[in-house]
Amino acid sequence: MRCYFHAFFLCAVFTFCSLLYVLSKVASSLEEGEEQSSVRNRRVPHRSSHDAGHLLRKGPGLLGLRQPENELDSERPDSAVKAHRDERSHLAVVACGPRLEETLTMMKSAVLFSQKPLHFYIFAEDNLHEGFRHSLDSWPSTVQTKFKFTLYSITFPKENANEWKKLFKPCASQRLFLPLILKEVDSLLYVDTDILFLNPVEDIWALLSQFNSSQLAAMAPEHEEPRIGWYNRFARHPYYGKTGINSGVMLMNMTRLREKLFKNDLTTVALHWEQILMPLLQKYKLNITWGDQDLLNIIFHHNPESLYMFPCQWNYRPDHCMYGSNCQQAEQEGVFILHGNRGVYHNDKQPAFRAVYEAIQKYPFGENMEALLLEPLEESLQAATHTYCGRASHTFTRSLKQSVTSVQQDVTQRRQSGHHIDVTP
Repeated sequence: MRCYFHAFFLCAVFTFCSLLYVLSKVASSLEEGEEQSSVRNRRVPHRSSHDAGHLLRKGPGLLGLRQPENELDSERPDSAVKAHRDERSHLAVVACGPRLEETLTMMKSAVLFSQKPLHFYIFAEDNLHEGFRHSLDSWPSTVQTKFKFTLYSITFPKENANEWKKLFKPCASQRLFLPLILKEVDSLLYVDTDILFLNPVEDIWALLSQFNSSQLAAMAPEHEEPRIGWYNRFARHPYYGKTGINSGVMLMNMTRLREKLFKNDLTTVALHWEQILMPLLQKYKLNITWGDQDLLNIIFHHNPESLYMFPCQWNYRPDHCMYGSNCQQAEQEGVFILHGNRGVYHNDKQPAFRAVYEAIQKYPFGENMEALLLEPLEESLQAATHTYCGRASHTFTRSLKQSVTSVQQDVTQRRQSGHHIDVTP
């Protein structure tokens, strides 16, 4: 009997010790998790405005500025939780050939009207890098405090680099690979070089908060009026919606995009972004006209639930006015982003578009915007009323006037609050 009792006692002691050991391990792992979480939540120290390195903070994901107050952090996507830790808007552009000055003017328009800091990711041919550095370094120091920039070389997958380079225009398809190159960037606004911001960048950045749980990118329709639409009349491949989409302004939650399995017409198996691009090009390369934009149309044709459509005022092109005004939102609220495709900033076909470009390009940083930007622009637009777009130019200045007023008010408030440094661009 004593043997049984002794054995039982030893088993009880062993069980008790084992339980203590397990509890101590659980407590230890919880402490380690808290420490790691604390480290992850610390802000990465600022680097200089002109750092060419790759230490990047993740930007806002889903929630933006309009997150419902009653939604718990634990219920949000990981990228959405990170949204509150970085106020910067992250903006990418691809520049090749004679696009240096046009790209700088786009960046200038972004800096002029944005109240929050910006981070530019500039993908450019190597011979343009010094031009970007020299020009951006020459901007006033008070302007340079408003943004950071990182320069990248043009890079494509080695095995198919030549095919991607020749697609549509030189370097144009680089935008397709941004989610795979900028792996540490959560959300990104891609724009063509011929974009001009007439509103603060943070206004379109806030549209990230409007994405539902399945949406991972946002673009505008290619056309508002099907009778003049290109895709619905001429496309020889699938395209999104009734008139297709234009990729000149593309807002992306890249975390979602990298994780998404895309339905396709290549196989019954859904594929990741990096798996789908080259097979699509191989299948449709004889049928696509607009290169990477056509590939995006094909992808979102098969995955329409993944796309958020924003109105034409966020990507306003000559097609919206050259045959008569057909962008109702711009008529009501003004143009927020002007897209001068077809080279209209540099020829005489659409003088209203050229007038806006030259007004921003010539505006001297730090001077009165009303006197040296708005007034010269309005005078130039008066000479453009012989064109349909010239007659619609009131939509160009409506939003621009509000942006200028907002900047001027901000300057006044800073001065009244005792700030001696004028940060007006």
